[in-house]
Amino acid sequence: MMVHTKLHVKLEWDLGALADGLQCYRGQEFFQAHEHWESVWLKCGQPEKSFLQALIQMAAAFHHLQRNNHRGAASLLKASLGKLEGYPAQFAGVEVAPLREQIGQWIPVLASQGSSDYPAFPQIQVDLSLSGQDH
Repeated sequence: MMVHTKLHVKLEWDLGALADGLQCYRGQEFFQAHEHWESVWLKCGQPEKSFLQALIQMAAAFHHLQRNNHRGAASLLKASLGKLEGYPAQFAGVEVAPLREQIGQWIPVLASQGSSDYPAFPQIQVDLSLSGQDH
C-alpha cells in the first residue's frame, strides 16, 4: 500500500501558480485564480493547506457573485472567513487582518441580496520580502 504524504510547501507569491492566481484575482478573474491556487493547494500540508483553501473559497465566492449566485457567494465567504480567523495578522507574507475585515464587510451585503452597492473586492496584500518564509 502506498502512503501519500503532503509536503511542506512554502507559499511563494511571486512565482508560478500562486503568482498567476494572484494576478488573476486582482484582475477579477476569480475562477482562474481559484484554479491556479488549487493546483498548489493539492500539494500542501497544514497550516498552508487551510490557508490556501480560505483564499480559494474567497475567489470561488466572487466567481459565484459574478454569476448572480448571492447565496453561494455568501456561504463561501463565511467559510473563508471562518478559516482565516485561525491565522495570525500576517501569514506566509499575506496581510490576513485587513483581508478578514474586508471579507466581513461583504457578508451582510450579500445577505441583503437586493443590494447592488457592493464594497470593493477584498485586496490580497502580499509582502514579497516575507513570501516563502517559514512561519
